[in-house]
Amino acid sequence: MKKNLMAAGGFIFQPRTPVFFALALAVLFLAATGCTTVQPKPVAETPHSESLILREGDVVKISFPGSPNLDTTQPIRRDGKITLQLVGEMTAAGLSPSDLEKKLSDAYASQLVVKAVTVEVVSSSIPVFVDGAVLRPQKVVSDHPISALEAIMEAGGFDYAKANLKDVRVIRYEGDREHTYILNLKEVMTGKPGEQFYLKPYDIVHVPERFSWF
Repeated sequence: MKKNLMAAGGFIFQPRTPVFFALALAVLFLAATGCTTVQPKPVAETPHSESLILREGDVVKISFPGSPNLDTTQPIRRDGKITLQLVGEMTAAGLSPSDLEKKLSDAYASQLVVKAVTVEVVSSSIPVFVDGAVLRPQKVVSDHPISALEAIMEAGGFDYAKANLKDVRVIRYEGDREHTYILNLKEVMTGKPGEQFYLKPYDIVHVPERFSWF
């Protein structure tokens, strides 16, 4: 009686051997997972005063008690930097106020008699953009942490005749990389509890339209 043999990658497998079944299961698994889109889990930023991180758009007041002529109040630019007398540009975004104080103390170490620097956040400006199936697509500027749903409401709310609440997109650029988060806001709008997705400066919130033949 002849035995059926299968060749793959230079190896011979008998169809009923354990190796064959293991290979078959692996192929089926890869085929199944290859067609699945994994949506990144949104991570909400919960602001706490003890862990405040400076970011683009924040207005900081920098004071030098021993050299008030160096005092400055300015916004952190979109590139994350501020410009200071004597030392020039310095990256502030991504640091805590205390971290920036230490960085400034080191930078000015040879020029200060009183080696003390204080950093205070005067205001926090979070500009985001909302477009798609909302009543007033626009740039939304908030002075406090804002969620995707809150930003949509600031843009007049959903256009319920068109909006697909299950597939709201948040597009975020970090460096040269683009990240897209998919949010199901229909559940939130129907009263189901859910974790808020907080936005970062210059995020784009896009509300797509539902597909329709008409």
